[in-house]
Amino acid sequence: MTHDVHHDAQAGRFHAEVDGYRAELDYRLDGTILSILHTGVPSAIGGRGIAAELTRAALETARREGWTVRPLCSYAAVYLRRHPEFADLVAA
Repeated sequence: MTHDVHHDAQAGRFHAEVDGYRAELDYRLDGTILSILHTGVPSAIGGRGIAAELTRAALETARREGWTVRPLCSYAAVYLRRHPEFADLVAA
């Protein structure tokens, strides 16, 4: 299932509203380095791949903007290990 993921650049956040709950990925942008800080999905809507969709949206945005990524969030780090197509985005 695909959910509508929204990017709030001013807040440093990607988010999706699902069944009245809000799932979020928080980040910090330092120059051209996007540091993924936290991915949170309420347990009531967990297990639907929402965290993956938020992370993919952040990584696709980074690629489009020419940014590199620091996965400081444990979920984002695991996602990147499982999706080598984004390996080129990881900041040294």
